[in-house]
Amino acid sequence: MDPAEVLAATCWSALEHAYGPAADVPEMLTGLLDVGEGVRSRALDDLHHVVHHQNTLFTATAPAAVYVAGILDDARSLWSVKKDPHSFPGPLRAELLGWLNSVANGAGDEAATSSRRFGFPPEEYPPYVEICRIRPQLFHSTSAFFDDPDIHVREAAVSACIPLLDDPRLLHHRVALIPLLRKVLAASALWQYRERSIEALTSWGEDTTGLEVRQERYAFCDSEHKPSPRTDETWSGYDVHPPF
Repeated sequence: MDPAEVLAATCWSALEHAYGPAADVPEMLTGLLDVGEGVRSRALDDLHHVVHHQNTLFTATAPAAVYVAGILDDARSLWSVKKDPHSFPGPLRAELLGWLNSVANGAGDEAATSSRRFGFPPEEYPPYVEICRIRPQLFHSTSAFFDDPDIHVREAAVSACIPLLDDPRLLHHRVALIPLLRKVLAASALWQYRERSIEALTSWGEDTTGLEVRQERYAFCDSEHKPSPRTDETWSGYDVHPPF
């Protein structure tokens, strides 16, 4: 769907995000392409902390993801957003692909397995079901940037497609993605992408000989920030137990 159609055709007030009714989501989404860097940055922050708070899928998350996928090819997605010391490099487009990656992870095989382990059948959680439904659409949009001239966008696009290919309808695309995992992600300057490539190749039964993560997993730019130890209260990177 055209992004404008997504905004107009969705009954946002009937949906929810982390803080209640999602009637304010259209304003957040349109802010992503605002001429002001501050407005774009706040809108991106809202995507992460309202629409997809703590990696949770809400009823507003899926239509927001469709909108985000629809604006990836807008020239304004090449504009900048404000970064903190731990942000990944790249323009807004790379950030949006990273957000879609997080959303897709919430409906991936690992998330589903963990949810069942905690007693929450994911197929009974509507936001999960809806993200699963639109995975082919998200893949179509994100895979279009495998050849983007910006390396940060290419890396984000390849990474975002990994969890989408858990979908039975998309499994056949793994064959084409494997060389990109090796050529793009495994060669990345960012250890997170290198680690991501190894994890994906391993889970897909591919040989990872010669691939390694050459940086400490919990290396931070700011030495004052220390990683929190994993506890039973942390579920696959989530701060709370599922459902999502």
